[in-house]
Amino acid sequence: MNIGIPRSTDDGELRVAIVPETAQRLKKLGLDVIVETGAGAAAGFSDDDYTHAGATIASSAADVFARADAIAIVHAPNDETFGHLRKGQMLFAVIRPLTEHDLVKRLADAGVTAIAMDMMPRISRAQKMDVLSSMSTIAGYKGVLLAAAELTKMFPMMMTAAGTITPAKVLILGAGVAGLQAIATARRLGAVVEAFDVRPAVKEQVESLGARFVEVAAPQADAEDAGGYAKEMSEDYKRKQGELVDKHARESDIVISTALIPGKKAPILISAETVRGMKSGAVIMDLAAEGGGNCELTKLGERVVEKGVVILGPRNLPSSVPFHASQMFSRNVGAFLQDLTKEGKIRLSEEDECVVGTVITQDGEVKHARVREMMGLPPLVAAEGSPA
Repeated sequence: MNIGIPRSTDDGELRVAIVPETAQRLKKLGLDVIVETGAGAAAGFSDDDYTHAGATIASSAADVFARADAIAIVHAPNDETFGHLRKGQMLFAVIRPLTEHDLVKRLADAGVTAIAMDMMPRISRAQKMDVLSSMSTIAGYKGVLLAAAELTKMFPMMMTAAGTITPAKVLILGAGVAGLQAIATARRLGAVVEAFDVRPAVKEQVESLGARFVEVAAPQADAEDAGGYAKEMSEDYKRKQGELVDKHARESDIVISTALIPGKKAPILISAETVRGMKSGAVIMDLAAEGGGNCELTKLGERVVEKGVVILGPRNLPSSVPFHASQMFSRNVGAFLQDLTKEGKIRLSEEDECVVGTVITQDGEVKHARVREMMGLPPLVAAEGSPA
């Protein structure tokens, strides 16, 4: 089978889905890799690098799509490239099917077997395939660096001839993968770090990185779903949470928010009133901006200043570190393909939990049960009459 790697045509997207290192591994599995010329250039991978890894270079995206049985791309094809997809072709990409219902319908109508890498179940076996965790790691790291560049202070405590410089105070909202990486990065830079999360279970992880865990006095018992993601909380909890965040944000130099709920708009954790009560010169780095934002005043892709407080809502932070982001993404996709490939063929077994969790469309239908439910579609029925 042929795996096609087209060049991204999305604005600002510098990553490539498969790097030469992974292309070489796929070749050993019996898969041929076809790469559009220049596909990896923005991330630091030349056509020669791919050729040396055993890949074939194609002159255009149309050529890649025409020859490939499966396509690997960071984001699902946009209008410019969608027309190249053909019936029965596999697509490995970040699809966001819980919210991008029009795209899901379009993929189903096109007869594409769409595999959403961002729907990988959070089980032990799938950790090596989890692109969300990989990209969140980069976002947490880069978010701290960008916030530090905006701050009018330095992070570490310094004892100088001009006196002692007090360390910056950083508050992290959300201690998932991005939040934990943000804690680690801020601590390395010398900041005093506090972290908040609705899940009391993460306290040990937060403290192991040298941060102080702050929590609502009466935490909600069911703070996370079966997949380990944060759930939407009760109104009483949200009120207490708002009061806690307000208090600690007003004392902080930097607030980095990372809270997301799969399939829903990001929860508002930082109100406009809280922002206006923060120190002049403080910085809010809203890493949930692409999900709607955790700060009431966040504007995606913009730098907002309110009462002297800078609010950043960056787009696609992983793409700002394209070499390592591509490498990590590629290793995730490569690990999944390695699990799926038998005798040079990609086989999608319905007994595989990772396959069931990621296959969104197949044979002209929306296959994923949760996505069907969110789209208002009835459950699929198997041939014998039992639910599929």
